[in-house]
Amino acid sequence: MSHSHKADANHEANNAAVMAEIKKVTILLSVLTIVELILGFWMIGISSAALRLAIKGVIIILMMSKAFYIVAYFMHLKHEVKNMIMTIIVPLSLFVWFIAAFLWDGSSFKNLRNTYNPYFKEQATIKVEKKEAEHEAVKHKSGAGEVKKKPADEKYY
Repeated sequence: MSHSHKADANHEANNAAVMAEIKKVTILLSVLTIVELILGFWMIGISSAALRLAIKGVIIILMMSKAFYIVAYFMHLKHEVKNMIMTIIVPLSLFVWFIAAFLWDGSSFKNLRNTYNPYFKEQATIKVEKKEAEHEAVKHKSGAGEVKKKPADEKYY
């Protein structure tokens, strides 16, 4: 009978330690989330592109640490065998590599298309010029003389 009493006490102590660990991780995840939110809202008012990029990098690092704690503690991989962790890390790293490769390939295709196709130009790269009609209307209102209409520029596509 004393053996089962020791086992029950050991089991309860183990449960208490696990619950304390879960509470600690939950508080840590909450704090990381609050810090991410504060950085995100602070970033809205910042005009410096370099500082915004640095804050985005910090937020990504915080997100990755949160993902680690979620996988390690709530998916119980912290206490698993290393082979089990490798079955998740290797496909994940390949997936991230595929995304990076496809983004690089798409960017390369876009740059080649803009460079070597004389009839294609992305809308974001076309500079907008002021229309002459706006200038003519200003001249007409100010009484600067007669306004002569010019033929519209022809566009080739």
